[in-house]
Amino acid sequence: MLAAALFLSAFGLQAQTTGTDIGGPEGLDLFEELNEEEGTDGASVLESTWDVNDSLTFIPGYDMYCHWNTDVLFDRLGSAKHFDHDTLRLQLGEHECDLNMPCTGGITSNFGMRRGRMHYGVDLDLETGDTVRAAFAGMVRISKYNKTFGHVVVVRHYNGLETVYAHLSKRSVQPGDLVEGGGVLGLGGNTGRSYGSHLHFEVRFLDQPIDPALLFDLEHGSLRTLEFDIHKGNFASMAAAKVAAQKSQGSRKYHVVRRGDTLYALARRYGVRVTDLCRINGISERSTLSIGQRIRYN
Repeated sequence: MLAAALFLSAFGLQAQTTGTDIGGPEGLDLFEELNEEEGTDGASVLESTWDVNDSLTFIPGYDMYCHWNTDVLFDRLGSAKHFDHDTLRLQLGEHECDLNMPCTGGITSNFGMRRGRMHYGVDLDLETGDTVRAAFAGMVRISKYNKTFGHVVVVRHYNGLETVYAHLSKRSVQPGDLVEGGGVLGLGGNTGRSYGSHLHFEVRFLDQPIDPALLFDLEHGSLRTLEFDIHKGNFASMAAAKVAAQKSQGSRKYHVVRRGDTLYALARRYGVRVTDLCRINGISERSTLSIGQRIRYN
């Protein structure tokens, strides 16, 4: 494993952040990135010993994903293909205690619909500065700042699952780093679109979100099952929830800010709390409203 890390680091597999957001254009695939990089003597890395077989050997789940993208969090366009098997059985561990909880706090928000939108993970309570750890051994694919997730780390595991750790105050790993289960990824925080210190924790397979509660007993920090079957039915409820979310989008109501409007005046006008206006619009009570700004009030 150490040799793999040294081999990867020798080629400088650090993601070059381009500011793309979730679902944005794809960044460079690892193999393309290596082939485009120039060596100190002007020779292309294409002439090096790295090839697709090395990707299959050193990168977890490369045979399933066929890419190693260190820039974009989720490949939403490519995720629809899923896999060719009717059912794919994933080995989660050898013992129920093989899960390493990312942090010690309890669940503050579950997977599913929340305020008319899908919440693709679970929120775990923590204090800013608390240690955040990898659920299983794997390789870091993403370590960057995202305007929604704040400081975020994504780890690819050897069974093909990926876990997401968001709203960190500090990241301690870089793309290409090998981590053990329980290895430190960073420190908890309240960055990005977040209201209070917590860890947003996701589980995905081929970029498709899975309710972590199906795999883990998060209350007791153990595996619910040692083997988990992936099939189309796992994502049927997700598709239905997306349809419901799209319908709810049409029922949202907005106020267009005019001269003299304040948050407190809008709260009285529409019968809502200022804290709710701030929460659903991603602003603070100290925010200055701009003429023409749209403020959602339901």
